[in-house]
Amino acid sequence: MKAFITVLGKDRVGIIASIANLLAEHNVNIEDISQTILQGNFTMIMAVEMPKNACFETIATLLDKKGKELQMEISVRHKDIFEVMNRI
Repeated sequence: MKAFITVLGKDRVGIIASIANLLAEHNVNIEDISQTILQGNFTMIMAVEMPKNACFETIATLLDKKGKELQMEISVRHKDIFEVMNRI
């Protein structure tokens, strides 16, 4: 299942590594990634492919927990939902 993960918060060392390690532990493949720093704020979007046997809710919960740990906002949306929300 394809999904998009967004990350927002104050920039610090190790954000990408922390999230990428969590995804790797659950066999989630990062297909594309874009990140930037805007006035000291870190913003990132990742296009990912989750394994067929992965539970979307479990990964979403783990990412939410990681976001709280990092003091960042992390959200994950199924590709179809993301595309509908961002359609102009």
